[in-house]
Amino acid sequence: MLIQSPHDPAFVQDPYTFYDRARADGPVLFWHDYGMHAAFDHATVHALLRDRRLGRAVPGRGAAPAHLTDFDAVERYSLLELEPPEHTRLRRLVLHAFTSRRIGGLEGDIRAICADLLAGLSEGQFDLIPTYCQLVPVRVIARLLGVPEEMGSDLLRWSSAMVAMYQAGRDRAIEDAANAAAREFSAFLRGYIEERRNDPRDDLITELIAADEDGQTLSHDEMIGTCILLLNAGHEATVHSLGNAVKALIETGQTNALAPDRVDRTVEEVMRFDPPLHMFTRHVYEPIEVGGHSLGPGDEIALMLGAAGRDPGVFDTPDQFNPSRVKNTHVAFGGGLHFCVGAPLARLEMKIALPALFEAMPKLRITETPAYADSYHFHKLDRLIVSA
Repeated sequence: MLIQSPHDPAFVQDPYTFYDRARADGPVLFWHDYGMHAAFDHATVHALLRDRRLGRAVPGRGAAPAHLTDFDAVERYSLLELEPPEHTRLRRLVLHAFTSRRIGGLEGDIRAICADLLAGLSEGQFDLIPTYCQLVPVRVIARLLGVPEEMGSDLLRWSSAMVAMYQAGRDRAIEDAANAAAREFSAFLRGYIEERRNDPRDDLITELIAADEDGQTLSHDEMIGTCILLLNAGHEATVHSLGNAVKALIETGQTNALAPDRVDRTVEEVMRFDPPLHMFTRHVYEPIEVGGHSLGPGDEIALMLGAAGRDPGVFDTPDQFNPSRVKNTHVAFGGGLHFCVGAPLARLEMKIALPALFEAMPKLRITETPAYADSYHFHKLDRLIVSA
């Protein structure tokens, strides 16, 4: 049995030492603080991400508490919380709109957004997280959806409040804030979707309205759930990935790894070395043996994505940040049915935003010791104070 509080300051700043111990003792162990088993090795995590005997949908999901009805209404139509056949239908329809062509078409927008933000950065000390890492993805998502970029502060507020629901130790205040954010965001999207029905544009919301497969279309609630998921999951993960990447690149002195012929591998190494999401849980639907443990319906297991990326059985010198790494089968974007639908966009944003930052500020340096936030199972910097 493992006993490790996710709020312990030493763990927050360095969860990887704990992962190494757990992997050596397990690799599947019961984590007392979470009340569930957890898989820490790459092989088990990789296999369970694809095992159809487990899934994200909550078995026998009942009505939500009264104070979470608006949040629950969004969650029930989220790709992340569904299983086949509902998941299959919804994902296919979403991919009709969220195409590689549409993602690739954002390249010019991403470059323009980065240039605009970089032009406005201070010459002295500043916190890179709220001034660049947060603003790049939220403005990109706004352009993707077709909503006004001046709504960025609202999108950030709604996203932060809703995503806090997945952090360890949530309380009633967090739940109330998340429910209010879900209600406000849903109300905005409900009206905006109707506007787009009457005035189609070249944006994702218009494409979602038009998505059709064999006569099947997205319901109003499914469109709202999809748009909110794209903001919350896509924005949140990219913010943390950018911050963690800048930290690793500066601390290891490897900013030259952002050259055009190297940046693809560098982005993959960032996702392996210090990913934004460290835990992804699965519900057990059928009896299964995992790492010498018997699990059955009603059980839940944590797949430790952050630990899998440091597995020495798969990665040479896993604790070293190596942008030249060739074999990089990380699981930071998940796998199987729930492989991140926004992964191509996240990769494109990082491939553009990171080189743009260091081209504009080649002497960028960290001036205060970076600190990770107490927000597990997200692994993100609370601040990143730098100087150009």
